[in-house]
Amino acid sequence: MLDNNQLLRFTTAGSVDDGKSTLIGRLLYDSKSIFEDQLQAIENTSKKKGHEGVDLALFTDGLRDEREQGITIDVAYRYFTTPKRKFIIADTPGHIQYTRNMVTGASTANAAIILVDARYGVIEQTRRHAFIASLLQIPHIIVCVNKMDLVDYSEEAYNKVINQFEEFSSKMLVKDVRFIPISALKGDNVVNRSTAMSWYQGAPLLHTLETMHISSDINKVDARFPVQTVLRPQSNDNNRDYRGYAGRIASGVLRPEDEVTVLPSGFTSKIKTIETYAGEVKEAFAPMSVSITLEDDIDISRGDMIVRSNNKPDTSQDIEVMLCWLNNSPAKPRAKYTIKHTSNDQKAMIKEIVYKIDINTLDRNSEDKELKMNDISKVKIRTTKPLMTDTYRENRTTGSIILVDDTTNETVAAGMVV
Repeated sequence: MLDNNQLLRFTTAGSVDDGKSTLIGRLLYDSKSIFEDQLQAIENTSKKKGHEGVDLALFTDGLRDEREQGITIDVAYRYFTTPKRKFIIADTPGHIQYTRNMVTGASTANAAIILVDARYGVIEQTRRHAFIASLLQIPHIIVCVNKMDLVDYSEEAYNKVINQFEEFSSKMLVKDVRFIPISALKGDNVVNRSTAMSWYQGAPLLHTLETMHISSDINKVDARFPVQTVLRPQSNDNNRDYRGYAGRIASGVLRPEDEVTVLPSGFTSKIKTIETYAGEVKEAFAPMSVSITLEDDIDISRGDMIVRSNNKPDTSQDIEVMLCWLNNSPAKPRAKYTIKHTSNDQKAMIKEIVYKIDINTLDRNSEDKELKMNDISKVKIRTTKPLMTDTYRENRTTGSIILVDDTTNETVAAGMVV
């Protein structure tokens, strides 16, 4: 039986020709996670393109443009299961103009696989993707040194990449970095151990993903319950006084009798019951969806947050965020947007662009004040009503926001509270 803790989301990143799509194709192919009709279709396409065997990259490059150009454009999600774990893969583009796609695909990931071509080592795009992975607080990074077959499976070439990456990543906040020498094309150290690299004593990639400890990635300390809707009985039975608050626990653990505070009003009460679809429970934790009843009748509505009284988030109308601009049109000065944060929607405007980050060098530019597509900047945002936020580093759910353009209803930016 597979439970929620055994679902691992991971993203792949790397330069354009580092072999991301081939690696995912190899993972699916060697772990027997491809349907016969899919395999037949890919074999036919491979023959038409003149390939001798199966072109593994075609398993993820689903768009016609991607197949024709031989590049990944959109984020492709793939699902597969092994006896030990369920996986969701986000295959993200390597091109600089698709930085926003990588941010989108990586925002919910437990792990990031960063591919490095063994021939060229750590290049600009490797640094950019590693920086975005650290910015998005992805807990685990696996650096796959790919195309080892093209450097004669040289341990020296592998160690050179490790030294380059460690020198760069020392400037970033990365908790767990692992290195694996692979050949996605030949299958070395992807699903099965390589016989050509006896000097490598670690586990292959799939075994690393299957055994990676991810249950501690969820914040179990700060209890946060954004209210999505208020439940009232629809019939005039004995339960007509029932008033429940439904939502998904963002972090922490809640139990009956816990003293809680409702934000932004500040009223306090105690939890009376916690209910799930299957009935009452004695405790609930992230990411469970539950209904909570309180001992006191308090005015609570969608967008409010129930927290423990001795552990509260920041409540403010002024927040600082690292913002990735996703839209083709640049940000309008002091324009009004809708800000979406957990179940809370408010009007907001960008007050100030503090600095922009050059994601190739990590330098800060405080002179350039224009936000264009794929730009990553630190900005100050003012909202019409208070938001209950934690820093993104502490809580990826209550520390993230998106901005929506009211005129077009397009999502124009995604941000992480700092």
